[in-house]
Amino acid sequence: MIGTLITSQMRIKLLKKFFLNSSTKAHLRGLESEFGDSTNAIRVELNRFEGAGLLTSTQEGNKKMYQANRAHPLFNDIHNIILKETGIDKVIENVIHRIGNLLSVYLTGDFACGRDGQVIDLILVGNNINKKYLDEKVLQAEEMVGREVHYQLFCPDEAKKLLINYKPADLLPLWSNGEVEPGIK
Repeated sequence: MIGTLITSQMRIKLLKKFFLNSSTKAHLRGLESEFGDSTNAIRVELNRFEGAGLLTSTQEGNKKMYQANRAHPLFNDIHNIILKETGIDKVIENVIHRIGNLLSVYLTGDFACGRDGQVIDLILVGNNINKKYLDEKVLQAEEMVGREVHYQLFCPDEAKKLLINYKPADLLPLWSNGEVEPGIK
């Protein structure tokens, strides 16, 4: 879908990398290794995004680190488009209703790190979750988005112990019912 609007595959890769999880940071050589593309192609697009204010950069040692600019007026719009492109929004929408006392949903794995993949990894936090209904909804979501969905289900106390060990770049909060959530570093 997004490929018809944005013809540069490098731009799409960079949008997914930085706008799916805004705490993701990356430098030119790391992106070269991850994407398998030339540094020139990546540098041109990074410069365009930085020039437009969509990315910010900081110097860390001898590396120029890039990160999405959350203050940019289009940040939320781009983030939502990327969520829709990956199908994650449909997965969440399908799973949340009538599932039980779901408190929050987190994205982990490749997508949380801004990499495209065939598997959507989720952590679900809640109590009294209807696992049979959850499994049915996950299957429906997989058919809709054409990707596998893996999930881990935790009660709030278990999640609090688990989530504290995640770095923000590896764990993306997707949804919350507004109640008290487990702490994240």
